[in-house]
Amino acid sequence: MTWHAHGSGDPVTVVVPGLGTTPGEARLPASGLPGTRVVLTLPGHGDAADAPPGYWCYDRVADDVASVADEVGATAAIGTSVGAAALINLVARKPERFERLALLLPATLTESRGDPNLPLLRMSAAVARGDRAEMRELMLEQLPDGIAPGYYVETRVSALMRLGDALAALPGQAPLSDPAQVAGVHADVLVIAATGDDQHPQEVAEAVAAAFPHGRLEVLPTRAPLLTHRPRVRELLTEWLARPSRG
Repeated sequence: MTWHAHGSGDPVTVVVPGLGTTPGEARLPASGLPGTRVVLTLPGHGDAADAPPGYWCYDRVADDVASVADEVGATAAIGTSVGAAALINLVARKPERFERLALLLPATLTESRGDPNLPLLRMSAAVARGDRAEMRELMLEQLPDGIAPGYYVETRVSALMRLGDALAALPGQAPLSDPAQVAGVHADVLVIAATGDDQHPQEVAEAVAAAFPHGRLEVLPTRAPLLTHRPRVRELLTEWLARPSRG
């Protein structure tokens, strides 16, 4: 796992992207935020080396995130999708690690996702066949109305075609076995949910926010908040970072 820092000063926030996120996308949740934003690049993404066999489990991803957070002295963390799950796993084991967490589009909390129609599993099958055309169709299905596919879809397809192992392994896992595992986390936790997104169901986000003692849920009326509601996401994250620490 590699990382790049943007900005300077406090707070120091680690940003953990979702699966198949391109380097440009990975920076979106941190764009315009105060302080230092440390954007991680997961194995098999961007210019990072491919993941070693057996890498894709939440414990292992979370351990790598914790190592970077310790290295840079992060007090806050933002995670999207897989990144959100890794952070949930991390704070369940290290409840005092962060003062603030923002969890965007969590896909699971305690239940694995074994539905064969789940986009990740359909993507896994497309990678196994080397079928870029099908992967492109699957990506197009995820776009909200009014968003032109263009370069975005092509770069995502290229990224996901490297990630067959992750696409196969992660739907069978969950970051926690019991919501009570995060009952001791005292951080301010902002959970941002989307509507109409089968990959990141609103009810999962509701369960995630309810699991944390200081969880707060924001539901945005879109399937892709970082594409259609970027100013609102930035506003929510800026306010979340500005809140006084619980100490």
